[in-house]
Amino acid sequence: MQGDAPMPDGQVSDAPQDNWVDTHAPAPLRPYLRLSRADRPIGTWLLLLPCWWGLTLAILADQSPRWEDLWIFAGCGLGAILMRGAGCTWNDIADRDIDGKVARTRSRPIPSGAVSVRQALAWMVLQSLIALGILLTFHPAAIAMGVLSLLTVTVYPFAKRFTWWPQVFLGLAFNWGAMLAWTAHSGSLGWPAVILYLSGICWTLFYDTIYAHQDAEDDALIGVKSTARLFGAETVGWLKYFLVGTVLLMGIAIILAVQPQASVLALVLALGGPWAMGWHMAWQLRGFDPEDGGKMLQLFRANRDTGLIPLIFLAVALLA
Repeated sequence: MQGDAPMPDGQVSDAPQDNWVDTHAPAPLRPYLRLSRADRPIGTWLLLLPCWWGLTLAILADQSPRWEDLWIFAGCGLGAILMRGAGCTWNDIADRDIDGKVARTRSRPIPSGAVSVRQALAWMVLQSLIALGILLTFHPAAIAMGVLSLLTVTVYPFAKRFTWWPQVFLGLAFNWGAMLAWTAHSGSLGWPAVILYLSGICWTLFYDTIYAHQDAEDDALIGVKSTARLFGAETVGWLKYFLVGTVLLMGIAIILAVQPQASVLALVLALGGPWAMGWHMAWQLRGFDPEDGGKMLQLFRANRDTGLIPLIFLAVALLA
């Protein structure tokens, strides 16, 4: 458990030291940026990277890069920042009573009193409307995909109240961009994107189970469910299953997408992505220690690099 002492100047307990929000952002905006997790960018990366996987895999599949893809690439980045912020705001509104009972989260803006629920709702709507403006510049099929994603975002904060598998619902929401970005490029959803989406869900189960071990003790006291509590001492075994699922499903998605038109060299290079990603996840397993909350947070944050690995291989394959 984290210490119970209040954080200075409204700082959130699990934010990196000397983050830009706490050191450079205008003081009136800081509570809202903290509400959006702008002081903790790892979540934005975890939402964004599946989008970029889907886009690069779609380009590999049809071998037809276009200038429009640069906007899809940038639009996904801006959209990830905004929708992660809106989603986190919604999560904190829904969890405002729970967060006040957990040591790690009671310093968040709503339970600490820095932002009211009404102010948080207005902030969420503002972020969502700007993100909608970006989405409307994409292909109509991708716009429909983006609207559908709101179902997963809406349900996720409540999942831990009715299932031991809330991480599945997080995976459904956080990896939707793999299908959306594929559709934005190609104009329709394809099986490789769906399988890539399933791979991302396995990855989310891996990293968010690690993350959830920080709160397992508090969650047990207040009755909140998670895979960390469900798996307990068997967590490492389950994480191995998620590792294998991530690698195998991503490999299948790449084969289905790349094999018909790309070169053999491109296929080999692309398949190097899930292979190397699996090794990085295995490295995390070697450092897994559920009794060390700081270590769990460190491993969770390392998943930015985990997700960048296949993206780099896919990008190199585009040049083959």
